[in-house]
Amino acid sequence: MMAEHTVKLPDVGEGVAEAELVEWHVKLGDLVREDQPLADVMTDKATVEIPSPVDGEVVWLGGDIGDVVQVGSALVRVKTEGGSEASPKPVETASAPEPEPPSSPAMPQPKAAPRPVPPAAAKPAASKPIASPAVRLAAREAGIDLRQVAGSGPAGRITREDLAAFAAHGRAAPSGVARKTDITEVKVVGLRRRIAEKMALAKQRIPHITIVEEVDVTALEELRAALNRVPRDGVKLTVLPFLMRAMVVAIGEQPQLNALFDDDAGIVRQHAGVHIGIATQTPGGLVVPVVKHAEALSLWQSGAEVARLAERARDGAATREELGGSTITITSLGPLGAIATTPVINYPEVAIVGVNRMAVRPHWDGHAFIPRKMMNLSSSFDHRVIDGWDAAVFVQRLKALLETPALLFVDA
Repeated sequence: MMAEHTVKLPDVGEGVAEAELVEWHVKLGDLVREDQPLADVMTDKATVEIPSPVDGEVVWLGGDIGDVVQVGSALVRVKTEGGSEASPKPVETASAPEPEPPSSPAMPQPKAAPRPVPPAAAKPAASKPIASPAVRLAAREAGIDLRQVAGSGPAGRITREDLAAFAAHGRAAPSGVARKTDITEVKVVGLRRRIAEKMALAKQRIPHITIVEEVDVTALEELRAALNRVPRDGVKLTVLPFLMRAMVVAIGEQPQLNALFDDDAGIVRQHAGVHIGIATQTPGGLVVPVVKHAEALSLWQSGAEVARLAERARDGAATREELGGSTITITSLGPLGAIATTPVINYPEVAIVGVNRMAVRPHWDGHAFIPRKMMNLSSSFDHRVIDGWDAAVFVQRLKALLETPALLFVDA
């Protein structure tokens, strides 16, 4: 005895009422086993895999990639054998109707085939262009290849008007080089859609102020190299743990920077714990895993946590808890970083610190130009709640701490 089992979208998280369908792992007619992945859905925080609870054949799919599915609604129907409980009769879906039989009077009659274009209307590719001597002379003087010009006269004859229109609207590509006219449509779904929505929200609601400051990191790089000669627990320190430590110190002096602004309620919530989001590029797009309580971590603990979260994010294994709860964010393009950037704040935070490319530049020490390792910090602030003066004080404090890294280890 055959029956149908309806797989519904489960409750994938507290307070989540809907999720976006981002990937199908099955298609109609596939045979699936219990616990085999059926689809991936994405919430505001993470991607969730939906497994099959039964063995059987997939007979219905509840949407297309990019559709938003409500919690509790039908996602997949699987035809099962034996004791599986039959689901209610399937509801009508938006799928295409079955075609009517040929004898149906409602079937529209096919249109007559279009009459073929007379051969004279098309110019053979290898034929000699038809044009008057005057037109040929004008074409030579203008450097136009008449073989590239479509003629509108009798039998495809090229007129002066055709020559003028060709000259006005662009020449053909050089001989042997084909013009590319294909257009590829890419539907914005899943993580890319979430990124687009969040960036649009941040730019729409937050009036950004960005400060770019040059930092001499020569001493910091010397210290980092010395510490990495004897790594702890296999952790190799990058610049990020030092910057995170500097941010913790600076935030201790300016707690209003470590906050979330609920602009609908008009409330700024300052957090005692420093939870630093690390913007991370993944194959699917940009995600922001969060190093929780950076104020309680050592340099090596911060470095290990950054590496762990980045790996999980790139593998698509980061959880909702690991991707949420940040109070301030760091963004860095690493060696690809430019001289300066204008970071977009991770809404609803009020500040973001951007790390730009490090390079050796000439630096005037008062007597001569000497080579120093320099790096620019590009930091953006929500100008509704952070004044320009306070933003500048924060950036200057970061600069002082990074240029004299011994200060990072001195208690206030």
